Amino acid sequence: MVVRQVEVCRPHIDLFSKSIVKASLGNFAIIYRNTAATPKRRAYFHPSSSQARRPRLLTAVHRRYPGLQMDATQDNSAAGPSSEVCQTPELVEAFAPPKTEHRGPSEILSNPLIDDLKEGHTRRGVLIPLKTTQEVRQDHTITHAYITRAPTKQANDVITALRNMRPDDNSANPLPHLRRCSKPGDLPAHLKTQFMNDSAVGRQIHTAKSTWIYIIIGEVKDFTREELAEVLSIVEGAETDLFIEKIPIPLLAPTSQVQAAMWSSQFWPTVYRKNNPLGPHPSIVARGTEDIKDDASVWMALAHRVALQAKETGIGEAVGAVIVQREGGKVELVGVAGDARWHQECGLLEGTSNPMTHCVVRAISMVAQKLVRHERRAAGLPFTAPNLEYDAFQDGPLLEIEKQCFEQEHPNKDGYLCHGLELYVTHEPCVSCSMGILHSRMGKAVFATHMPRSGGLSSDDRPDGGGRGLGLFWRRELNWSLMAWEWERDGVPNLPPLDPITHV
Repeated sequence: MVVRQVEVCRPHIDLFSKSIVKASLGNFAIIYRNTAATPKRRAYFHPSSSQARRPRLLTAVHRRYPGLQMDATQDNSAAGPSSEVCQTPELVEAFAPPKTEHRGPSEILSNPLIDDLKEGHTRRGVLIPLKTTQEVRQDHTITHAYITRAPTKQANDVITALRNMRPDDNSANPLPHLRRCSKPGDLPAHLKTQFMNDSAVGRQIHTAKSTWIYIIIGEVKDFTREELAEVLSIVEGAETDLFIEKIPIPLLAPTSQVQAAMWSSQFWPTVYRKNNPLGPHPSIVARGTEDIKDDASVWMALAHRVALQAKETGIGEAVGAVIVQREGGKVELVGVAGDARWHQECGLLEGTSNPMTHCVVRAISMVAQKLVRHERRAAGLPFTAPNLEYDAFQDGPLLEIEKQCFEQEHPNKDGYLCHGLELYVTHEPCVSCSMGILHSRMGKAVFATHMPRSGGLSSDDRPDGGGRGLGLFWRRELNWSLMAWEWERDGVPNLPPLDPITHV
């Protein structure tokens, strides 16, 4: 038998379609057990209910559940329902305290690759959230919409008639950031003046206690005035002195309460729904920043270290990437990789290099190989590392720091790609690597050096006519999005300079 102890006051009762039904009222946990032979219903006091309140609770339960048999003297406050119900895994889970999502700084789990970095690099630097392409380019586009007015009692008939003009659109309001209806007194001042001086009816509507209401119809491009006149003329109350006007409106939703108030005074009553239609909600960004701000500098220091090793050994440019997992208030290292674009060029820094050996792609691939390695070992199969002499991706460990990290097991052996993991990279990833980040389902990305000519995450316009930034971390056209930051800190030794057009 499965028991669920609920903490709500609106019970779900179904004695016949389910063998076990759970409900609650106040401090009761009511358990129904139905069998074909003997229907049985028992109620237990919640352990936290006081003795003084139990008679009153009993009366309330019997009033709501007539016929419920319960021994009023039975005290289950100590033993709970275990005296009546066998202990199953479902029961243990049901009565376990709810899991709460950890928020705020996380504990950095010990790892020989980062233990020496914790003391000098914790809580350093500033995280600057990236803006989406829509946030960067929002120009508060103004369009035009038709409005009408009708007696308040006929408002629903007018709205229904207008909705029938667009049978393919199921939304009640085609412009959800604007109020569908507005009282005359709630209109912007310039619209009040305009409509009041238009006609005698308008003066009456705006000077007396009005029984009329204004209704926004939709964008001008979706209707013709003749179509609207034909539909509204058959609505009782609206056919006399037919009113159809065109007004300017903001096409996009407001991003703050202040902006909504400003638009309400300039265009039409506007609603701020406490979200960001142009990108991640500000509260989500704030929580994400709070989660990573204390240890971001530690991971960036490790990325800086592997970048220097890649440059010193000649296998690639001074670019490094680190991947970590943050879960349950703890954060630990999963993958680390340096750039290896010159590894197969015999040390000659010439040619176009190999774009498949950028540090981000190598780090993602090595994390994936850890998962494959675990699966094969669990199945009793051997795991063979790639032969880097002929492998175009160079996704095996080349540097000593990469080898040490690669030998460590993945903390989540049942993980899917890099789902929810965090990436810390010394330079903004190129377009190719940015798409790799998306396809691997990364949760967060942080870079230290903005690459305005070649980066794929930033939305800022590129210099010298280079076009617009792609802002690939958050685009409505893509089926995945993540949060991204630029990390700044004074006093960090500069890496060897890169050509501004280098793709990293």
